[in-house]
Amino acid sequence: MPIHWFWILALLVVVLIIFGPGRLPELGGAVGKAMREFRKATSEITSEMTNATQAKQEQPPSTTTPTDSATKGSASETNSTKS
Repeated sequence: MPIHWFWILALLVVVLIIFGPGRLPELGGAVGKAMREFRKATSEITSEMTNATQAKQEQPPSTTTPTDSATKGSASETNSTKS
């Protein structure tokens, strides 16, 4: 159900009467700052969750065999003896 323009206008008049015209810019700034902080926090949480799920999906099971590590070790030993 859409909000009728009359109710929005009535709400603005009530806010104007309660807080006065001097405090409206201050209230608007506070509301804007709160919305920015909320949006920043939700985007940070969303990016953390996305990164965490992608990191779990990208980690394949270890497939190194003992012969692979032995080959790598002997190659590094050969390089160190040449120096």
